Amino acid sequence: MDIVCLDMEGVLVPEIWIAFANATGIEELKKTTRDEPDYDKLMKYRLDILKEHGLGLKEIQKVIATIDPIPGAKEFLDELRKITQVVIISDTFTQFAMPLMKKLNYPTLFCNELVVADNGEITDYKMRCPKSKLTTVNALHDMGFETIASGDSHNDLAMIQASKAGFLFKSTEQIKKDYPDIPAFDEFDDLLNAIKGALA
Repeated sequence: MDIVCLDMEGVLVPEIWIAFANATGIEELKKTTRDEPDYDKLMKYRLDILKEHGLGLKEIQKVIATIDPIPGAKEFLDELRKITQVVIISDTFTQFAMPLMKKLNYPTLFCNELVVADNGEITDYKMRCPKSKLTTVNALHDMGFETIASGDSHNDLAMIQASKAGFLFKSTEQIKKDYPDIPAFDEFDDLLNAIKGALA
């Protein structure tokens, strides 16, 4: 039995932190997992910047409310879910993702949780499990599934490489150059056809 595992940000919806950086003018918040492979280091860096500027969950959620899925993402997901099971495995947080899941017709999402103080300050975060994307894919394998995975960033590579088929989608030129063995696509129709081929 097959299950497709997709990254969320950069694949189905725009990068939340980049949108927030654009809205606030804080250029340092444009750094993402495309730039920094160490997620723990990246999140501590982000939380320090938020604290420095006195920004919290409310301000980020206000920006998230203005974000729409990447054009074609909902249609891609709807079509994919007609033919196979799909789970979105993301290093984002429930407090960020739920408004976006509504716009994608509530696909299954595995993500993490923010720790938020009463005043709205984001003080920490809780990862669902270590190496969450790879750990989840391996757990699905243990449950009898074969996985097909796609993502755009450094933190997607392990789940892509552990799956029976994997694809880069809307990735950077550097990542595509560093991993030439992973097929790379930029259009939803091409990714859908590649997944269909892997399901056959």
